[in-house]
Amino acid sequence: MVSATSQPAQAPARGKRADALRNQQTLLAAAAEVFVTSGVDAPIREIAARAGVGIGTIYRHFPTRADLVVAVYRHQVEACAEAGPDLLARAGSPFAALTQWVGLFVDFLVTKHGLAKALQSDSSGFEALHAWFLDRLVPVCAQLLDAAVNAGEIRPGAHAYELMRGIGNLCIGRDSDPRYDPRRLVNLLLAGLQRPHPDVDGADGTVSQ
Repeated sequence: MVSATSQPAQAPARGKRADALRNQQTLLAAAAEVFVTSGVDAPIREIAARAGVGIGTIYRHFPTRADLVVAVYRHQVEACAEAGPDLLARAGSPFAALTQWVGLFVDFLVTKHGLAKALQSDSSGFEALHAWFLDRLVPVCAQLLDAAVNAGEIRPGAHAYELMRGIGNLCIGRDSDPRYDPRRLVNLLLAGLQRPHPDVDGADGTVSQ
């Protein structure tokens, strides 16, 4: 049994752990933003400045760049997984929720493409992370697609894994050409899923009178 006098001594420890967790989440969010704009090879000082911490703080949490990249990867996967239901509840429509979620997914993919390089020879580690990523995100994407189909906003028949794989393929060119913005093509892909407006007669876009 825990005595009343021992409880105050434990509270600061719990508070310290909570503060440390919040600080780490802030650091990971900052690193993710930097990776999206500058790649996984971005200087650590840039990440530290974005997070508002010293470089030593980053190295205390993540001794190597691979450690940091993997932690950001996991952070973004969890953020994408949790965002799906939240967007369905808050967005104006299921298709709007799907579109916003895909935007988060594209940001994540920019980081993901640098993961294999960061892990270098640890192919088994990369494969395990990839399997976990599919387990977490494919069901979320499927939920968004089903909601948009049920709302009559997109055509039935789209599969979550295929859509995510297609988006991933459109994002690959971003690695070698910073002028290439995959978001425009991803938006065109999403537009192609939409049902034609009921006032549109045919593929030529003519409108019924």
